[in-house]
Amino acid sequence: MADIYPFRAVHYNSKLVPDLSKAVTQPYDKITREMQARYYDLSPHNLVRIILGRHKPEDTGEDNFYTRAACSFQDWLREGVLTSEAEPGLYPYVQEFTVPGPSRARKRRQGFIALCRLEDYSAGVVHRHEETLSAPKADRLELLKATRAHFGQIFMLYSDPEGKIEKKLAACSGGKPWERAQDEYGTLHTAWRVTDPAAIEEVVLAMRDKKLVIADGHHRYETALAYRNDCHAQSLPDDRPEYVMVTFVRMESEGLTILPTHRVVHSLPRFDWSEFLSQALKFFDSEEVHADGGVEKWGQSFLDRMAQAGGDGSTLGAYAKGGKIALLRLRSGAELERAMADVPSGLRRLDVVLLHRLLLEGVLGIDRKAVQEERNLRYVREFEVAVGLAERGEAQVSFLMNATPVTAVWENALAGQVLPQKSTDFYPKLLTGLTIYWLDNPEGM
Repeated sequence: MADIYPFRAVHYNSKLVPDLSKAVTQPYDKITREMQARYYDLSPHNLVRIILGRHKPEDTGEDNFYTRAACSFQDWLREGVLTSEAEPGLYPYVQEFTVPGPSRARKRRQGFIALCRLEDYSAGVVHRHEETLSAPKADRLELLKATRAHFGQIFMLYSDPEGKIEKKLAACSGGKPWERAQDEYGTLHTAWRVTDPAAIEEVVLAMRDKKLVIADGHHRYETALAYRNDCHAQSLPDDRPEYVMVTFVRMESEGLTILPTHRVVHSLPRFDWSEFLSQALKFFDSEEVHADGGVEKWGQSFLDRMAQAGGDGSTLGAYAKGGKIALLRLRSGAELERAMADVPSGLRRLDVVLLHRLLLEGVLGIDRKAVQEERNLRYVREFEVAVGLAERGEAQVSFLMNATPVTAVWENALAGQVLPQKSTDFYPKLLTGLTIYWLDNPEGM
């Protein structure tokens, strides 16, 4: 049973921070050093100072990134830079964006922000679709302990084919937006605030029978679980650590977008294109494609061919220097069955699983540990970048991917199956700092 709750969001005070776009950030794990520096320059109150501040050589146990984050948070609350709503609410959240890539399609994704009771995965309410690493969770746990606040939302999917919850919230959230910001990728983020008790109760009840799948934010969800468990171990009476801040998006939403993550292979002792294709024929039918001119001339037509072929079965692209490009279509047979025998049935036809098992491991000899450590592998969102790296000789081969279907994410997560690293790239990301869940809010939860 999914338990969601309205809450008194802490947010930026528009009187002191009139341009919210200069204060909010991408999720912490998407912030590069260059982005961090730019955020610092944008505003003295940019949230990067709290979620991903600068480390100093002279840092100590008493004066470090985490203690400075806590001090900045408390200073901004005291100064009124951050303020809390007096009444609990739900926060409908709309993102209007352009899909990266040659198509440049315009889309609109709708969700809502609320608190969600934390559940262990074993309870069968919240489901994950990817593995997590220990280091990021340890870092986020220290920040949570220091600040007692959640600054970004977990991105969760729920199923509502008729869109009843979306429609209810849309009917309650007309008029002037509560918050609005534009990010560095041109995405317009708009949030409203719903405080009507009857409307809130209707949404809470409608969500109660929903299963939830984490789309983005696995590390932060598991960090919140760890903090909750720490509080239990200390027998603390406070129940606020039982909840985490979530943006809920229905999986049937037309605006729900997953981008492909292309795989760029480098630093192999040896790579020969003809030999690679010959070995790949054990599992794939190969069609070499003529790439005439720059990627801007043939890129979109090739992506269209990949997508069309992908509708009939698993399909990958491969590109090497000199305009060598091939369309690889999975073929059935005994070789395939033997190679995939130990793979759960729900994963056997996923492009990323087939690539990792059949080509990275089976043909190129890149084992799972090397993949985890990214010794020979780089992940790239942009198709043109993946092609360019291979063409410049900075990669030996780039594997060009179709996006993982959201239904595959949903079905495998509910079945308890975990997808390979970087299988999904939900776009756009949720803004950090749009709403803040402060566990010590004197106004109440």
